[in-house]
Amino acid sequence: MSSPSRRGSRGVSSWLRRRLWDPLLGLLKQGISPDRLALCVAIGVVVGNIPILGVSTILCTLIALLFRLNLPAMQLVQAAMAPTQLLLIIPFVRLGEWMLHAPPQPLSISAGIALLSQGIGPAMVAMGGSILHAGVAFLVVGPVATFALQRLLRPVFALAAARNRT
Repeated sequence: MSSPSRRGSRGVSSWLRRRLWDPLLGLLKQGISPDRLALCVAIGVVVGNIPILGVSTILCTLIALLFRLNLPAMQLVQAAMAPTQLLLIIPFVRLGEWMLHAPPQPLSISAGIALLSQGIGPAMVAMGGSILHAGVAFLVVGPVATFALQRLLRPVFALAAARNRT
């Protein structure tokens, strides 16, 4: 009998395969090049982790339209990043504070949720400095992460495309 954690990890990997990997392979079968798919996925991952809630979908759409990239691939991946986006907000804020030599502000997930319960407007005003710090850090990390991810994913998608041709 398998442990609950093993069953849970099988459930996650099964979900990832069905909801993420299989649709991406489908795009390869439809003719998107491994290079373009790697770029779309890299941008989707990075923009999906932008530390400013509510902008990733719009930003992915604009990037896809501007650079004629595959919007469904980018949106699929960026939507899957929601859990990591939430986890990375505070590290991005801290990195931005460090980069700008700003004193650390008290931050916590529970305080952020309490602020959001008061409405998006008051939350944006109260967290303006933190949003700025996180945004600056993202502007530095984002392009480097996109480049690195694309370089890592290119051979993965090239191999997947070759396997699907046979």
